[in-house]
Amino acid sequence: LAEEDVLVETPPPAISPYDRPGKWYVLHTQSGYENKVRQNIEARTKSMGMEGRIHEIAIPMEEVTEIKGGRKVVSQKKMFPGYLLIRCTLDDDSWYVIRNTPGVTGFVGAANKPQSLPRKDVENFLGTGEEVDAEAAVATKRTTGPIHGYEINETVRVKEGPFADFSGEIVEINEDQLKVKVLVNIFGRETPVELEFSQVAKL
Repeated sequence: LAEEDVLVETPPPAISPYDRPGKWYVLHTQSGYENKVRQNIEARTKSMGMEGRIHEIAIPMEEVTEIKGGRKVVSQKKMFPGYLLIRCTLDDDSWYVIRNTPGVTGFVGAANKPQSLPRKDVENFLGTGEEVDAEAAVATKRTTGPIHGYEINETVRVKEGPFADFSGEIVEINEDQLKVKVLVNIFGRETPVELEFSQVAKL
């Protein structure tokens, strides 16, 4: 029995999405077609034998609490409408398969050199693979307290991540989660992007 207990209680080690094979990139898609584009890429990956290089496509989601008909409703909402994250080993062939998928308008980054996401951003968007003790996290935040000094409608510059060097207007401040929502002008349209206080700077 003792041995069985040990077997049951030993969970498999958590693997961060960042540590899986390949690197993560941000893909820009036609808005509203994120799921369709994901299906298209998955189908093309199989039909063109690219499973060894195109590994995973993710649509980062967040929980949003809304009041509907006087009741609190929690729903899943896309973090970045019009964007997908794709984990792949990028070379000429895999780039061609992804770039020429219907609905894909391009990689985020320099035209010929898409930039992969750093660990911090991957884990921020997709989790770390480990369950976080939510109460402990909240307690820590309460102790340290939010230090931001930002205001709604203030224009800030993004310091890190796929939107580094973009600037935008703050439309929402979430002190509990130490995050701000910034309207960033990407490819000629304003997109709300949620960022941590540490990822933005005053102009």
